[in-house]
Amino acid sequence: MPEPFRTVIAFAVVLGVLIFVHELGHYLAARWRGVHVERFSIGFGRAVWTRTDKRGCEWRVGWIPLGGYVKMHGMEHAGEAEGAPEAGYRPGEAFHEKSVGDRAIVVAAGPIFNFLLAALLFAGIFMTAGQPVGSTAIQTVVAGSAADRAGLQPGDRILALDGERVARFDELQRHIQPRANQPVEVLVRRGEAEVKVIATPAARAEDGRGMLGVTGGAIDRERLDPFSALVSGTTHMVSLSGQTLVGVWQMITGSRGADEIGGPLRIAQMSGEVAHMGVLSLVTFIALLSINLALINLFPIPILDGGHLVFYAAEAIRGRPLTARAQEYAFRGGFALLATLMILATWNDLTQLGVVRWVTSLIG
Repeated sequence: MPEPFRTVIAFAVVLGVLIFVHELGHYLAARWRGVHVERFSIGFGRAVWTRTDKRGCEWRVGWIPLGGYVKMHGMEHAGEAEGAPEAGYRPGEAFHEKSVGDRAIVVAAGPIFNFLLAALLFAGIFMTAGQPVGSTAIQTVVAGSAADRAGLQPGDRILALDGERVARFDELQRHIQPRANQPVEVLVRRGEAEVKVIATPAARAEDGRGMLGVTGGAIDRERLDPFSALVSGTTHMVSLSGQTLVGVWQMITGSRGADEIGGPLRIAQMSGEVAHMGVLSLVTFIALLSINLALINLFPIPILDGGHLVFYAAEAIRGRPLTARAQEYAFRGGFALLATLMILATWNDLTQLGVVRWVTSLIG
């Protein structure tokens, strides 16, 4: 498939899956808490497909695939929903009539579903392709090193050191480092045979630690049973979420550049690249983006889900919602902040794609 078409299709698939799952979380939580959903839309603008179900919810696909939304009945601010009910009003099924806890559940369900999607995708990968695990396979041997003198070769897999089994490269390092200038018995698998050699690690000049003179890095994959895969997938999702938050904090504090912030253009470009690498890479990419989408939506910025949750927390503490005026100012500030971030992300995308450099060269 030509690269432009592959990029467009991959981008549509990636964004479509992420948006659908996010909005599905809001939709199912609203149904659970008794809120009527009037519209479930994937994309914005004029509808290219629409259908109304028996509950009166309009399902639609907009022609601008850059987002989505779930419109819930009576989603006005609490202070704006007073007065005589309008035609078609459904008592007991309006969003603003629900308790603070119910509204928080509905709002939080979108990001939660994105986290769940990432965990399930990782679990599926670990069940089918396998979970990446470190190995003791040797990739390179440094000329003149202890490993070279002992006859170790690239492709050898180290099985044991001094009779102790090792399964990961870090275990090999922990055994070798305190044994500088001490003979070590190394059992390796070379092809179908097992070979024993004696290697004497050299001492590093800077700290005196033992050094064998090999590099690893080869990754094996181990298939897991469904339960273990689900546990590992969830753990991996939590770990990546923490790493992402650390990266965001580093950007805020200035210890990391903001040029890593990307927008739709970069996502589209990367979607095409990972799609070319195969289904496994594409699924992994969707899982990573799902984590990022969940975290972004939980940031305490008005307009985003996290901003709504902050409002509900304030309402629970105060015993009454914030005034419509206060919420309006907060939403304006949140919109300005998001617009600024979008401009920055677009600038980074155009810079990375070479558009800025090209325009600059035209200007001279």
